[in-house]
Amino acid sequence: MKTRLEHDLLGERVMPDYCWYGIQTQRALDNFSITGIPLSHFPELVNALAMVKQAAASANRDLGVLPVTKAEAIITACQDIQLGKLHDQFVVDMIQGGAGTSTNMNANEVIANLALTNTGHQRGDYQFLHPNDDVNRSQSTNDAYPTAVCVAVQIATEPLIVTLQALIDSLHEKGQAFNHVVKMGRTQLQDAVPMTLGQEFEAFAVTLREDIDRLHEACALLCEVNLGGTAIGTGINAHPEYSALAIGHLARISGKPLVPATNLVEATSDMGAFVFFSGILKRLAIKLSKVANDLRLLSSGPRTGLGEIRLPAVQPGSSIMPGKVNPVIPEAVNQTAFQVIANDLAVTLAAEAGQLQLNAMEPLIVYNLLSSIRMLSSACEMLDQRCIRGIEANEDRCAEHLHNSIGVVTALVPHIGYTQASRIAAQALMSGETVRELVLAKGLLTPQELDRLLSPEAMLKPYMTLEPESVL
Repeated sequence: MKTRLEHDLLGERVMPDYCWYGIQTQRALDNFSITGIPLSHFPELVNALAMVKQAAASANRDLGVLPVTKAEAIITACQDIQLGKLHDQFVVDMIQGGAGTSTNMNANEVIANLALTNTGHQRGDYQFLHPNDDVNRSQSTNDAYPTAVCVAVQIATEPLIVTLQALIDSLHEKGQAFNHVVKMGRTQLQDAVPMTLGQEFEAFAVTLREDIDRLHEACALLCEVNLGGTAIGTGINAHPEYSALAIGHLARISGKPLVPATNLVEATSDMGAFVFFSGILKRLAIKLSKVANDLRLLSSGPRTGLGEIRLPAVQPGSSIMPGKVNPVIPEAVNQTAFQVIANDLAVTLAAEAGQLQLNAMEPLIVYNLLSSIRMLSSACEMLDQRCIRGIEANEDRCAEHLHNSIGVVTALVPHIGYTQASRIAAQALMSGETVRELVLAKGLLTPQELDRLLSPEAMLKPYMTLEPESVL
């Protein structure tokens, strides 16, 4: 096997020549084997790192601090990586010590070696183009890494918004399709007042639609980056004009409206935007889990539960009970939500653990943010395509529950009084008679009056919006 000899602060290392990464990446591989999930698992992060390095090389070229030939070689290598080349060489574990230095050096070394081979040199010939002196020029891990993360999270969020919108559209379509199905609404798992199944599904759509706006707001916070702050935000080793110029290039390359942070020292140590973003992901997860809970309840039985909707059967539900089909898709959504909630706690603790001018726990924040985004995107797509689109209404069961419920008595309160209505409800509950039967037996209202008051048109709208001839 052909090898090459590389050296760093700690000494020399024989590297297999087929590796596009170098000695510092190899040391990280030796040290960190935590999750088994490498950087390449998140192509958004790999591409964002390449974008940052491309922007830095462009700014350094423009300022005359990096020879044009070297800058162009770096830029070409970064563009190749953004097209998917050598992603498998981003091998460092997502969780690592060093505040992301291993991630930054993995990118520096791969880019340097790709640039070298593109210009006719051998991998490891760093005298012609160096990972630190050239690819990392005017940068520190402490500004390049978090800036790449801000870009990566925004890129990763784009498919989440797409899948979430598709789920919302499907829920809205079901709301329209089920709008004629009258059923009982429930509070605290007890009968409340009538509603339509369509109103229930439309509420699902509305609550999730709100979070698309929140995701956009969270992405906007990530557009303020600290590139150019270098080690602690003071900009040491960078040209005075480098920060604004590099961020301008990065905004053009990434397509994101990036701007320099107001205070680079503060931005280098603050994780507030990531905490906020994680909180939005948790909020979405909680809402999705609530929808999943409701779907499981509404489909329960199917004969001895609520059974008001039928979920599509996607797999047999038991190895022992013939004919059993479980709500496996909503259950998977629930579990996804629980993991996202746990990820948010990890982000919170990692953000709190920052000390002085840096937060060394940022790799954990990055890992959990990107994991949550990907899980939520997959969960939304699964729930939409494998569950929501195939849901059917059990109209007979909805009508049966409505007919047998004492909750409809609430619609009579303005006409027979709360006390009388309470007596009717208690008697109906004890005797098994319907509210309608008891009201007619007591002569409290005529059949025609009851028909108007217990009609869907009357029970599903505010009292004062009824037409005058419908109100007694």
